[in-house]
Amino acid sequence: MRCAECKGRGMCGLPRCPITSRFHAQLRAKPSDHYMGGAPAVFIGSYGYPKVSGGPLMTGDLNDPPAWVAQGMTIDDIVGLRARTIRGTSDTGRLTGSLQEIALSSSPLDVEVRFTKPVGFDLRFDGTVAPVGLSGAIRKMDVLDNARVDRAVDRITADSDLGAVEACTLLHDSAIDVYRISELLTTGLLGRKRHIVPTRWAITAVDDMVSTRLKKEIVRMPPLEEYRVFCAEIYGNRIVCILAPGDWRYEMIEIWGRQSLWGGETEAIVADGEGLKKRGYSPIAGAYYSARLAVAEYLESIRRSARVVLIRSVSSDYWAPLGTWVIREATRNAMKNSPVVCATLDEAIAAASRLAGFSHWLGHSRLIPQMKTQKTLFDFSG
Repeated sequence: MRCAECKGRGMCGLPRCPITSRFHAQLRAKPSDHYMGGAPAVFIGSYGYPKVSGGPLMTGDLNDPPAWVAQGMTIDDIVGLRARTIRGTSDTGRLTGSLQEIALSSSPLDVEVRFTKPVGFDLRFDGTVAPVGLSGAIRKMDVLDNARVDRAVDRITADSDLGAVEACTLLHDSAIDVYRISELLTTGLLGRKRHIVPTRWAITAVDDMVSTRLKKEIVRMPPLEEYRVFCAEIYGNRIVCILAPGDWRYEMIEIWGRQSLWGGETEAIVADGEGLKKRGYSPIAGAYYSARLAVAEYLESIRRSARVVLIRSVSSDYWAPLGTWVIREATRNAMKNSPVVCATLDEAIAAASRLAGFSHWLGHSRLIPQMKTQKTLFDFSG
């Protein structure tokens, strides 16, 4: 049974899941029914929605994925700090005010929490959210600091006439990254009809809302003048991205290699794409929207439109699911790197295959054949 179907529930028949064992091995603290320290984030579960439970994420470690990457942390380093992180659980109605304070603050707040019993190892994998090793039911919680709130965050969260989409895009325009925006959305601080939103839903919703707004701007921009191929890799996730002259089109091809985390004896391949509008939820799930956001940010920054073919190749080096932030940051890193500039589409395809390490991704692309056979207004311009 594949890990993708099991997610640590023991379907393989082994006495202990090899992945959860590596998290468990990182635990050094003695379980306690009391915590005092930093709470840099919030987690809201999705089970039983709309009656969900949630609470603060408690850790003295850095809770900033872009900083993890910038500091050169390995996957084992990240597993170690996430194994030590505690996920507090309670009826969200009882803690809403405190959770909103944590989400509003531009720096981590200290909290004091009493649990009903010592926290225990409770690792749950989710392809969207970073895993957390420990969990405890909250008996009492106090926030010990006052939130320090950015001016843009204060202004936009105070405006209850703004819809959630407009609020998210205004925050992004104000240089508030999607990590903080999703915290504000999940704690019910954005939109006209405000309510608690499960964290995994909020992460993908923010990626989707912000990138949808960006691509509406991109389609009004002049097309890229040459083919560019970008590449980067983080934790066994290699991103190869072709940007081609033309109006906005986006396609993502995701390939899980043999013996990789969600793969098996054979490769697992899934592809999806869109034009100006996206129909339905992507079968690639949150990774599709995280990668799309990073590419849209790049195109908006250079004031150009393009057709995009993005290949995500996952090797066995990616042994623990860390969340869609890995794809977002890998794609952002790719777009920061110097591209291979090509004169033709065939040259771009060859460069992408060389960077990916294989060429059979091409057989799963629908956008490449369209670009080879269809003429657009851009082909006749200037």
